[in-house]
Amino acid sequence: MPYTAIVGLQWGDEGKGKVIDFLAKDYDAVVRFQGGANAGHSVYADGKFFAFHLIPSGMLWEDVVGIMGPGMVIDPDAFLRELGELSEMVGPLEGRLFLDPRAHIVMPYHKLEDALFEAAADRPIGTTRRGIGPTNRDRYGRLGIRVGDTLRPAYLKEHMRRAYDFNRRVVEAYGGEMPSYEELYSWLVDFGERIRPYVRDTVEMLDELERKGARILLEGAQGTYLDINFGTYPYVTSSHPISGGATVGGGIAPWKIDRVVGVFKAYTTRVGEGPFPTEEHGEVGERLREIGGEYGATTGRPRRCGWLDIPMVAYATLINGITDLFATKMDVLDELGIYRAAVGYDLGGRRLRYPSPYSADWYEVKPIYEDYPSGDALLEAVERAAGVDVVFVSVGKDRDAVIERQKRR
Repeated sequence: MPYTAIVGLQWGDEGKGKVIDFLAKDYDAVVRFQGGANAGHSVYADGKFFAFHLIPSGMLWEDVVGIMGPGMVIDPDAFLRELGELSEMVGPLEGRLFLDPRAHIVMPYHKLEDALFEAAADRPIGTTRRGIGPTNRDRYGRLGIRVGDTLRPAYLKEHMRRAYDFNRRVVEAYGGEMPSYEELYSWLVDFGERIRPYVRDTVEMLDELERKGARILLEGAQGTYLDINFGTYPYVTSSHPISGGATVGGGIAPWKIDRVVGVFKAYTTRVGEGPFPTEEHGEVGERLREIGGEYGATTGRPRRCGWLDIPMVAYATLINGITDLFATKMDVLDELGIYRAAVGYDLGGRRLRYPSPYSADWYEVKPIYEDYPSGDALLEAVERAAGVDVVFVSVGKDRDAVIERQKRR
C-alpha cells in the first residue's frame, strides 16, 4: 500500500518537520491530517529555514504535492501569510497545494475565547491561544464553519448566524467584545475567493494518486501524549495526532497504511502545563534547552526539558503500531556528554512498565533512571523496550544530517 504515516511519540516538538522533509524526497505527496496553526514544523534545507504551521512540511521539494485534509482546522490569516512566504521561497503553489472543503475554519472569536478561557482559569492548560480547542468544540457541536462554506455565500450567511449567536454569548460571558457579524461574513467571503484555486475534494484526489502508483506521506502534528484520548488529559490538544487519526483526518482506509514511522527526541521536551516525570529544573535542563534550541516554533516559548522517557516511547509505539523509529537530536546528547533515560516508574513501591492511564498517577510516579555509555547504547535500550528498530538517527539541523541504520527486525 502507498501510505506512510509520521507521528510523534512524545509531547510534540520531536522534529517531525525535519523527518517529513527528509523522507519526502522519495514520496509524491504529503497529507496533513489534523491540527492547525498550533503546529510548528521547522525545516533547514540548503542553508534556508522555514517553519511550517499549516502547509505540509514536504513542500520544499518541488515535485511534492501538498494536501491539507478534512481533519485540519484552518486559520485564514495564518494560512494566507504562510502561503505567501512559502511561495516566495519555492514559487507559485497553485496546482501543488490542495485544501479540502471539509476542513474547519478557526474564527477570530475562537482565538478570543481561547485567550479568555486561559486568562480566567485557576489552572490554565497552557494552550498556544490559536483557537484550536474552541474550533473543535464547534466542530462537534455542529456549529463549525468549514472551508467549503466560504465558497457558498448564501449557505454561509444562513449557517453562520447560529454559530455567531452562540459564540457571542460565550465571548460576552467572559467579558470579551465580539466582532460584528457583517465584518466576519465579509472576511470569510473574501478568504473563500482567495483560496478558490486550492480547494478540492482531497479524498477523490488521493484515489487518483493511488491509481497512478504514487507514494504518500501522512503528516501528524503535535504528539501521542497530546492526543485527546491517550494524552496527559486535560493537558492535551483537541484532536488525534496518532496514526489512527490519519484515517479519520485524511479520509484514508486504515488498511492502506503499511508503514508508521515514530519520531522521538533523544531527550524529552514539553511546552505549556501538565505533568512531566523526567523534567530537569536545574542546570541540566537549561543546558538541554540552550544546546537544543528548545524554543517553540509557533509561540517562541521556552520548552521544558528533561531526560528521555523510554516507557513513554514504548507505549506510544503500541498505540500507533510503529514499524520504524526515527530518533532526533542525538547530537544534543553528544554535546552534553550524558546519556540518561527513564526505564520505568515507581508508583508507591510498585514498578510500572508503561505510563499509567490515570491522570493523577502522572504526578505521583518517580522515574527509574539508567545511564548509558553511548548514544548507541541508549538507542538499543529503546529498541528493546519498544520491540522496533531505530532506523534513522538525526545528528544535526540540516536535512541531510541523518544516519540510516540497518533494520534488523
